Amino acid sequence: MNLLLVNDEVLTAETMKVDIPWEKYGINQVFTAYSAVNGRECIEKNHIDIMLCDIEMPGENGISLLRWVREHKKEIECIFLTCHATFEYAQEAIGLGCQDYLLIPAKYEKIGSTVLKVVNRIKEQREEKRFQEYGKIALQEKVDQAAETYRQKREPQKLVQDTVCYIMKNLADEELSVNEIADGLYLHPVYLNRIFKKEKGTSISQFIIGERMKLAADMLRTGKMGANAVAEQVGYKSYSNFNLSFKKYFGCTPSQYSETK
Repeated sequence: MNLLLVNDEVLTAETMKVDIPWEKYGINQVFTAYSAVNGRECIEKNHIDIMLCDIEMPGENGISLLRWVREHKKEIECIFLTCHATFEYAQEAIGLGCQDYLLIPAKYEKIGSTVLKVVNRIKEQREEKRFQEYGKIALQEKVDQAAETYRQKREPQKLVQDTVCYIMKNLADEELSVNEIADGLYLHPVYLNRIFKKEKGTSISQFIIGERMKLAADMLRTGKMGANAVAEQVGYKSYSNFNLSFKKYFGCTPSQYSETK
């Protein structure tokens, strides 16, 4: 892993770079920067895993540099070094996702052990992320295989039967559509609609309208529900749309239908 050491005291930074046995703590390469501006330039040019950063620096401080790192979505862990354990600094550092905070002067062994802890944490996080990615890929492969097997096993009559069942269960859903049904049955909407029309002699959309109108007529005949309530029960949030569809299907408005039944 690569570490960026940010400290405005050049001698301190270079001494730490040379004297700390970084390989012992899981670090392969150490970069140095003597200001927040230099730190940003180094991060832009190199892959950095950990930033060991002094908070108090002339001009832009370490908190500001870490904020820039987060705003630019750099996956860099940060360890802050500071002479003052102020609550304000600690609170802001934690808010920016910095879990490690060292008071200086600190022994090199303490700095090294803290770096090693962060190195191990990064390794665990990356390993977990890899497992999650592998798991998602494996799960998707199983879903795809199951869907393909399901498609191959179904005869057209069974496919249409499943489609009708899906429609009847979701008839009151205003968003019910060919695409939604196809997704639910692991099929392409064009293919599903073609098979359905061949077997039923009508498209899925027209079938849905027909079933909604027939259900609406049954409800209206009971005389227990008004036209507006019936409209909602059969998947129409807009009464004007329901009225238009009903009139087109039956040749009269819902109110006229109720009066004649």
